[in-house]
Amino acid sequence: MYKNNGSTPKKNHLTSVQLIVIFYLLSILVATFLLGLPVGHKEGVELSFIDTLFTAVSAVSVTGLTAVNISETFNQTGVILLAIIVQIGGIGVMTLGTAIWLLIGKRIGMRERQLIMTDQNQSTLAGLVQLMKQILVLILGIEAVGTVLFYFLFQPYYNTDLSVLYHAFFASVTATTNAGFDITGSSLIPFRNDYLVQIVTMCLITSGAIGFPVLVELNNFIKERKYLERYTFTLFTKVTTITFALLVVTGAIGIYLLEMNAFFEDKTWHETFFYSMFQSVTTRSGGLSTMDVSQFTVPTMLFLGVMMFIGASPSSVGGGIRTTTFAVALLAIYFYAKGRNTIKIFNREIYPEDIQKSFIVIIVAMVLCTTSTIILSITDPMPIEHLFFEVCSAFGTTGLSVGITPTLSSTGKVILMILMFIGRIGVLSFLFIIRGKVVTEHIHYPKEKLIIGQ
Repeated sequence: MYKNNGSTPKKNHLTSVQLIVIFYLLSILVATFLLGLPVGHKEGVELSFIDTLFTAVSAVSVTGLTAVNISETFNQTGVILLAIIVQIGGIGVMTLGTAIWLLIGKRIGMRERQLIMTDQNQSTLAGLVQLMKQILVLILGIEAVGTVLFYFLFQPYYNTDLSVLYHAFFASVTATTNAGFDITGSSLIPFRNDYLVQIVTMCLITSGAIGFPVLVELNNFIKERKYLERYTFTLFTKVTTITFALLVVTGAIGIYLLEMNAFFEDKTWHETFFYSMFQSVTTRSGGLSTMDVSQFTVPTMLFLGVMMFIGASPSSVGGGIRTTTFAVALLAIYFYAKGRNTIKIFNREIYPEDIQKSFIVIIVAMVLCTTSTIILSITDPMPIEHLFFEVCSAFGTTGLSVGITPTLSSTGKVILMILMFIGRIGVLSFLFIIRGKVVTEHIHYPKEKLIIGQ
């Protein structure tokens, strides 16, 4: 055996995070190939490689930003391929991979469980296979219910039952996965006065963005409440649900206040309510819209940009810094202002490491979005609020657009693709790609105080 000064040579193994990133990159390559096939295009349509790649990245990251009009570019075959890609991106490569492994009878070993744990942002290896089964059943079940509801609601809008089913299926998938794609050519603007369609869509968007663990716990609560006097939800579910709800309400109120003398000036109370509520819900990562958001004023665009920057919940189909990151940072500021060094909430204390991670995620995300906006202002000189909006939409994997994406340069599109990818895998996973192994510090130097913030 070869020895080097008494030590064995080191083996280089890819980490779970690096493998997950590779799987998503491979998914993008396969998606680019499939979406580039002429069989999925309408007659006479020629799709450039950069636009095909952009659509593939947007689909795998379930964003919905597009450099082309989906309804004018893809035929039914192409739309079905797009829906499948969106499904893979939304549920996650490891969830579908686990389902395939179980179908073919493959044993789920330790390595596979580590990959599942990484993909679903879990902290323990226990019960992961069962979790994957629950997630898959719940998401497919929600999409099935959404398809049935849309099938009845879309009857007045389309001529044949097959056309109704086609649109209902795609609308349910793209809403549940928060993909934001549409095959109407104008998002949900044709349904701006159909409040039932909007309510169903908002419920589906929330189901995908609230977080898979929350859905699983809610499902367990419904099934076990007859046997238990009191079901105890985890701290994650409590913080996530409350933060999500507060962001939706705050978003709706903020949109109303900013637009009450502008876009909403000639609208009825119910139009104002649904415009405000739907646009607030969709900033959680939905990407669908009941209006042209470019009609909003500059302050509203900036406000929506911040909401998209926050994004959806962890372990969901959405992107952004995530709701819990935002919540923990606010709680840290509040408790620090109260003179406390720890965060105590719902009779639990949050780990200092999680507080540190929250601020790291926010700072890195701010640097990424700010840098991207500056670069875009150079490569694609446009109103800065429009560039900021598109950047936040890409990072939050939201998909809302003021209509400038198709006109961006190749450099601009590449920047948005990078942001969409990072938004999908998460900032921490992005950092873990380049992060070295955790080193236990055995030597410490004398500590010295720095002047901070004064």
